[in-house]
Amino acid sequence: MNYLNIENEKDTDKKKVRKILFVCLGNSCRSQISEGWANYFNEKEFNSEFTIYSAGTHPAGWVAEGAVESMKEIGIDISHQYSKHLEEIPEGETDLLVTLGCGVECPWYPHKKMIDWEIEDPVGQPMEKFREVRDILKDKIFNLMNEYY
Repeated sequence: MNYLNIENEKDTDKKKVRKILFVCLGNSCRSQISEGWANYFNEKEFNSEFTIYSAGTHPAGWVAEGAVESMKEIGIDISHQYSKHLEEIPEGETDLLVTLGCGVECPWYPHKKMIDWEIEDPVGQPMEKFREVRDILKDKIFNLMNEYY
């Protein structure tokens, strides 16, 4: 048995990941910041190999000003993004479903792998909390995408 080929097959499986969906309750902050980071890294680091989406189980209908401002501070514009429901995401299986603290309220959505990051919702908190969440998500998202690139 050629163990090198087995390792290459495992690496190839990781590289097949192309569709990432970030989900939280309102799709107004954590998942919006995540979508912004993932699109930024996708363009700058990963040759646009990924398709990125975000959605909510109970969309707020707006994107938190603190989310927009915290990303603007570092040069990423998410002002064009909008709060959307899971039903608005194109049909088909998602390779990675990343939940951001919605726990048991996240409905089942077709996916190959699910990751749950318990990230505190900064909505209604001081701007510093938005920055903290932004920075936590930056590292998590870069590492996740790098693992599957």
